[in-house]
Amino acid sequence: MKSIGALVFPGFETLDLFGPLEFFGWLPNEFNITTVGENTGHVTCRSGQRIAVDCLLGESNDYDLLLVPGGPGTPVEQVNEAIHDWIRAASEKAEIVMSVCTGSALLASTGVLDGRKATTNKMRFKWAIQFGPNVDWIGKARWVEDGKFFTSSGVSAGMDMSLAVISRILDRKTARHVAKCAEYSWTEDPSSDPFAVQHEVS
Repeated sequence: MKSIGALVFPGFETLDLFGPLEFFGWLPNEFNITTVGENTGHVTCRSGQRIAVDCLLGESNDYDLLLVPGGPGTPVEQVNEAIHDWIRAASEKAEIVMSVCTGSALLASTGVLDGRKATTNKMRFKWAIQFGPNVDWIGKARWVEDGKFFTSSGVSAGMDMSLAVISRILDRKTARHVAKCAEYSWTEDPSSDPFAVQHEVS
């Protein structure tokens, strides 16, 4: 059983979090999901739903997998040292660290992506990359895998990335089965990124 620590904060992008968690949730004997936040109670995501915080940042930073979403709330968290400290500590312990969309800007701000390849939301590409001057940003990529770090492009791309993570931890057959159960057409090629062209990112 692998533990997943899913970071939540006000204004996170809904699908950034729940797209990947939908797929991990299809495998309850393999993954246990915990939402982690700065304060007790609930946080409100971009689409207005209130999401319960299972665990506080200071209570645990020991998870097998981390999931960091992006969204319109990300700029506020770029200067949140409590979240930065948690990301650094949790990333050091985790087997796999995932970010979706502008969540990679949060990772980059902490330095954990220094010297690594990564990608981010193509609509917000120029904004995000300023937080990682020592990151090798890949413009045309649905997601990027570099060691234990998986970073995806915008929003729905996190779903493709999470299936790649399932494929790595378990196997491709299981990942394809999960996609089939969810009636989702998995983009298995991480370099397939039509949105890079649309947003003129190279």
